[in-house]
Amino acid sequence: METKTAVHIVDNYLLNPANPVTVNLIGAGGTGSRMITTLAETNYSLIQLGHPGLHVQLFDDDVVTEANLIKQRFAPSELGLNKAVARINNINRACGTNWKAVPEKFTSQRLKDLPEEGLANVYITCVDTVQARFDIAGILKGFSRKAIYGRDKPLYWLDTGNARYTGQALLSTIGEIKQPASQLYQTVSVLQMVTDEYKNLLEAETDNNEPSCSHAEAILKQDLFINPAIAIWTASLFYSLFREGMVAYRGFFINLKEFRSTPIRV
Repeated sequence: METKTAVHIVDNYLLNPANPVTVNLIGAGGTGSRMITTLAETNYSLIQLGHPGLHVQLFDDDVVTEANLIKQRFAPSELGLNKAVARINNINRACGTNWKAVPEKFTSQRLKDLPEEGLANVYITCVDTVQARFDIAGILKGFSRKAIYGRDKPLYWLDTGNARYTGQALLSTIGEIKQPASQLYQTVSVLQMVTDEYKNLLEAETDNNEPSCSHAEAILKQDLFINPAIAIWTASLFYSLFREGMVAYRGFFINLKEFRSTPIRV
């Protein structure tokens, strides 16, 4: 008996929205500062194809230091500025967008104070600690348990992470996404969160996000191109949600030292 390919059919709101799809990008460091550029490219491409495009909010409470220059997408003239503000200002000036910087951490307390900033259709996380992932997962699970309607209904979580030479991204659903009947595919309505599917691996990790004091030290701690590689691959996965309307692969692992990649199937 032939086995059907497992796929996830993208929620129709992403494909045919009446307004720009809302995205909360959490973290403007090594990967996040580059991810915002790929989102600007995605936004422009979608608009050219007749889609309303994206509206992005970038969350980060950190400031630009010398160790962040060049390796992260910051220039010497931005030293001392909040990372989210610096990147959003840069993107808005270059692309004519009206995206928003939130110079604070993405926390449950913050969302209680200003709940409208917490809601978005898609959450892309570029955080550097395991605890931050579990905290964000708790917030998103809280959204899935509520009856949230309207244009900012949370639908997807795309998490990224990396070590010195390796990295990964994983797409999850925030709650269940109703799937149409299909004779060709085995449709999957729930994509597990990274904190559930890889809980044991995450709990076994040791966080080491001590700030680097110099650009040279930052390079020694992580490969120079691991962050841009993850940002580009993640952007390709994100863009495929709109262009293909379904995914058979929900993420990847990459190893730059061995020039190797492994896809994660639905």
